[in-house]
Amino acid sequence: MFARVPVLPVVVPLAAVVLALLLWRLRDRRLLSAARGAVAVALSVYAAGVVANTVFPLFLDKPASGAAWDEQVNLTPLVGYEVADAVMNVGVFVPLGILIALASPASRWTRVLAAGAAVSLGIELTQYVTARTLGGGHIADLNDLAFNVVGTALGVGALLVVEQVPLLRDLLDQFRWTSGTARPTESVESSRR
Repeated sequence: MFARVPVLPVVVPLAAVVLALLLWRLRDRRLLSAARGAVAVALSVYAAGVVANTVFPLFLDKPASGAAWDEQVNLTPLVGYEVADAVMNVGVFVPLGILIALASPASRWTRVLAAGAAVSLGIELTQYVTARTLGGGHIADLNDLAFNVVGTALGVGALLVVEQVPLLRDLLDQFRWTSGTARPTESVESSRR
């Protein structure tokens, strides 16, 4: 057996740093409130959970892989990809679509999708690097990236649907990190013009 890097001593401080930065940003912009602070907490816990479940396990003494570069990456769409993996990747990124849309002032839905894709690409690249250098337990997969973006889109879509109900829209505005009421739906309509 190889010695593993412990998960909690890495992800708990990560969550604390992310939370401190998010709260500082809200305070600096004079937007700090309990509702917006709750979004910051959700984002920091989400980030820690994603890192814990997508980067770990990492090993301290496992030899670096001598395998060909393409043995730790899957660039073939849908071949051998299981439905359960697709559903899991979609489900994990639905909250990210919602949280990014709430935390990004005046964000267009296309920017939220781009941010979700960037987060997913960062995860896949990290998985590849850790598999090559630290004996990481994951394979970078193009399918994961695609289904993560689908999950982000569903999260934004869910938020757009909820915003159609005036009472819920007003409630969501309390959580949105903007001083106005800019919403992804407004950006959708302005992009149609």
